[in-house]
Amino acid sequence: MDVPQLPLNALRAFEASARLCNFTRAGQELNVTQTAISHQVKALEDQLGVTLFTRLPRGLALTDEGHALLPVLTDAFDRISGAVTRLQEGRFQEVVTLGVVGTFAIGWLLPRLSDFRDRHPSIDLRLKTNNNVADIVAEGLDYFIRFGDGAWHGTDALPLLEAPLSPVCAPALADRLKQPADLHGVPLLRSFRRDEWERWFRAAGVAPPTPRGGMFDSSTLLLEAAAGGEGVALLPVAMFQEALGQGRVKQPFELAVDTGRYWLTKLKSREETPAMGQLRAWLEQSLRGYGPAELAR
Repeated sequence: MDVPQLPLNALRAFEASARLCNFTRAGQELNVTQTAISHQVKALEDQLGVTLFTRLPRGLALTDEGHALLPVLTDAFDRISGAVTRLQEGRFQEVVTLGVVGTFAIGWLLPRLSDFRDRHPSIDLRLKTNNNVADIVAEGLDYFIRFGDGAWHGTDALPLLEAPLSPVCAPALADRLKQPADLHGVPLLRSFRRDEWERWFRAAGVAPPTPRGGMFDSSTLLLEAAAGGEGVALLPVAMFQEALGQGRVKQPFELAVDTGRYWLTKLKSREETPAMGQLRAWLEQSLRGYGPAELAR
């Protein structure tokens, strides 16, 4: 379907109704009657060929189709409003929304954001952190920096940085670990990628034990658990140089295993805007020549 053929008023009526869960309150926000809102939403449903709401005695409930459409419209209307406001105030900036896995955001990006803003004052860069899983469409992301192998369906992926994993733990525990086999007797903290410890042990030439430590959904949480004495975590040490330098954790063995890297990703269907291109170029330039050894300095 041609997007220009979709009625803007009906889209606004749906977005307000879905956000407020009520046709009457949506009409008050848009300065039209409840009946007009109801008719506009019904016309939109007829045009799309889907049901967007389940009508309840005391309100509205979004269908799966409504849930899919709402965040896209909310983000679009927010962007339009923001652009108009900036034009009216004489300070137009192009918005770029960047999703970032928390480890990369804390370990590399945040300390360098001021450089990006100094170089590109016309770009309004907005960050959303997550645990490596995000719905790019639903969250309105232009780009998403994530960790993995680069093979995500329907996605363009630009390699940014290698991030080998190595054990880290509290200093008192690290001092007791003399060789990799000693890890058999301590809790091994785990991430959702279940083969990481097995790959590290095989690289060390040691039979992998069955991990018996806690499982965490982010490397930042893994670090905090390791620093608190909960066990040994397998982490991208280049991202945690501050904690290592402060002595909060130690790296008992230098051996590191490569299980993936950080990638800059976007949907193949998303055209790169000039501001997105400037962000990509800045990331490539800033990371050129950087590797784990350079980041560790």
